[in-house]
Amino acid sequence: MELTNRTNVREFILLGFGVEQHYQSLLLVFFTLLYVLTLIENITIITLVLLDAKLSQLPMYILLSNFSWMEICYVSSSVPRMVFDLASSNKIISFHECFIQFYFFFSLGTTEFYFLSAMALDRYLAICYPLRYPQIMSSTSCYGLVAFCWVFGFLGHVVPLTLISRLSFCGPNIIDHILCDPGPLLSLACPPLGYAPLSSQIAMYVLFFGNVSFVMLSYSLVIFTLMKSSNQGSQKKAFSTISMHMLVVTIFYGSVGGVYLIPGGENQSEVTKVGTAFYAAVTPFLNPLIYCLRNDQVKEALGRLLSRMMGLVLRNATV
Repeated sequence: MELTNRTNVREFILLGFGVEQHYQSLLLVFFTLLYVLTLIENITIITLVLLDAKLSQLPMYILLSNFSWMEICYVSSSVPRMVFDLASSNKIISFHECFIQFYFFFSLGTTEFYFLSAMALDRYLAICYPLRYPQIMSSTSCYGLVAFCWVFGFLGHVVPLTLISRLSFCGPNIIDHILCDPGPLLSLACPPLGYAPLSSQIAMYVLFFGNVSFVMLSYSLVIFTLMKSSNQGSQKKAFSTISMHMLVVTIFYGSVGGVYLIPGGENQSEVTKVGTAFYAAVTPFLNPLIYCLRNDQVKEALGRLLSRMMGLVLRNATV
């Protein structure tokens, strides 16, 4: 996508976290470690699903493996730059790099919205329509749902990106944030701003409330169905599964909503930075743990994979 603009500003300065140098060093270690662990966790999930014959056939794990790949891309669109800024005194980011980060970070965040909705739909169909579930959520339907999440995730912020990138930026060029966010960018743009602020707000509100409403409705119907079930064993197992899903949804939507939807939130720069860092770096680390912590199928698949690896090591050692 070509970014055209009528601007005197060719680069921005990301202020990052407004803390003293020794705290910056601690944050550097923290985010580096968090990033590495996030990659390991999500790569492990993808590997398990790809290599395990049972998991690779189940729609929930097809969605989960794509969700993990999305999390890898999502965390990589922001955290490496945060780590670089913490390690360097040169916090300059070019105009085009800034808008590329803006597009990929928010598009991947929107894709996460859709994947959370897709996984809520999968649980709704599996629990509310168990007999028809294999036909409804066939491989074709599942991969179609995956494609929908990716395509519409990357279409959600095309209009705000295009409108904001065409504004005039005539100085100052200091972004008081840890990444290129539309709010701080709009505050640096010279009037008239046209429809850029409105398009950004509409995109956020429609995507956020649309997906939150869908997820809440899906899990409400699931809980209602489970409450009517007489099978205590399956009821307990299903509640355990959806409780983990709902925890992921609550953490992600809660942190995003706290940053962008609470009145006056964007004016509290340090609070906004912490909230952004949480949903950009911490939630991708927590999500694999939450999804797999009480998931017996993932634990069994991990056990099978480790057994095969140990067997291979022992065979090679005896040769």
